[in-house]
Amino acid sequence: MAVAASAKRYAQAVFTLAQEGNTFDQWLSDLQTLGELGQDQGFRLIMESPRVPLARKQALLRERLPNLSPLAMNLAQLLVAKGRVELIPGLVEEVRRLVDERRGIAHARVLTAVPLEPPEQTALSQQLARYTGRQVVLTAEVDPSIVGGVVARIGDKLLDGSTRGRLEALRRQLAARR
Repeated sequence: MAVAASAKRYAQAVFTLAQEGNTFDQWLSDLQTLGELGQDQGFRLIMESPRVPLARKQALLRERLPNLSPLAMNLAQLLVAKGRVELIPGLVEEVRRLVDERRGIAHARVLTAVPLEPPEQTALSQQLARYTGRQVVLTAEVDPSIVGGVVARIGDKLLDGSTRGRLEALRRQLAARR
């Protein structure tokens, strides 16, 4: 919980800087690059090691991230200096969420019993956009256990239009009548 809260605080600061300079795309690009490097186990071991001097860690950051904007490099160096490299994935995710929210974009995780064809994905995305009032980006997954229909999760909302969900609701209704 403390890691997530800290990542959110850093993300809010980054979002504020991006908003002030209208540099959302630059920040997203820089954070994507930083996030990819943060997934490198060898890099993380060096950055988290108390045996490696801070000056060496900062030099390595400059070596590995030569095209990072100065503000993003300052953020990376701050995270390393404070020993908070583990925050990078959560920070990247939270900034992306804040920027998408500002741009009116919602992400939906959609489960279907069979794979959706591109025209079906487009139609479903449009239906969900009408429901949410936002542009919707789908992540489609297949789960044969839902039998048919669609289950969509958008943020904290769950829309269950699956055959399994309907059968379960019917079962509950029948059980309540007994």
